[in-house]
Amino acid sequence: MSILEETATLANGVPIPRLGLGTWFIEDGAAAQAVRDAAAIGYRNVDTAQAYGNERGVGEGVRTSGVAREELFVSTKLAAEIKEYDAAVAAIEKSVATLDVGYLDLMLIHSPQPWDDFRGGDYAEGNRQAWRALEEAYRAGTIRSIGVSNFLQADIENLLAHGTVVPHVNQILVHAGNTPSELIAYCQDAAILVEAYSPIAHGEILGNERVGAIADRYGVSVPQLCIRYTLQLGTVSLPKTTNPDHMRSNADVDFVISEEDMEALRNLDERDYGRSGVFPVYGGR
Repeated sequence: MSILEETATLANGVPIPRLGLGTWFIEDGAAAQAVRDAAAIGYRNVDTAQAYGNERGVGEGVRTSGVAREELFVSTKLAAEIKEYDAAVAAIEKSVATLDVGYLDLMLIHSPQPWDDFRGGDYAEGNRQAWRALEEAYRAGTIRSIGVSNFLQADIENLLAHGTVVPHVNQILVHAGNTPSELIAYCQDAAILVEAYSPIAHGEILGNERVGAIADRYGVSVPQLCIRYTLQLGTVSLPKTTNPDHMRSNADVDFVISEEDMEALRNLDERDYGRSGVFPVYGGR
């Protein structure tokens, strides 16, 4: 079975394809074609966010993909700066209207803190308010599943203590060289599916000689090895590209990494993101 046909099952029974298309840094005008290309190749999972500024294009791509809506899994994220109930309700409604695909399969709180204070102050109450808005949209059927992104254990526990729905997903930075094993294990124990964004380390892992040597042993590319690594960790992997050839290559991961090599990749510490280090998630905090 191709990875494009494999699904995981969220705690509420909703299936989610195990390989998806990330769309960070895909401009709105290019997003529709990227989604159409991915759908033609067999992708059925597409991930966007309010912060990406491409929800309109992603929605257009979904509507014009030629694939039935119920066969596609569409995710977006509530902007990290929204930490108030009424603003969250309005933003959820705006995403639903902008994407214009009938309903959302998943919506996440993008970060437990606003980006300009990432890993900074205390926004526990604001997260509870945003989560309450997501819970209401979930119960109304507007969103089939809800979750969080970039949340640490304490951030999740805040929601568990005050909310009524356990997050179905935590989307976090996971790649060879940055494997938050304790957080992944915590989420898995709590039946929270982990999605791995930037599984190729925003491209910075491509020149890593140790990773390259392991890829060579399997006769695969570094991106293929890195995507396979996140899949074998039990996550849903979300590589980003607009190139159809790369989309095909990213899905050609029908091989198994040995436990010895998994351990080597798991223990690798490579978090030099070059120019991308200016972004909060890559900033080392």
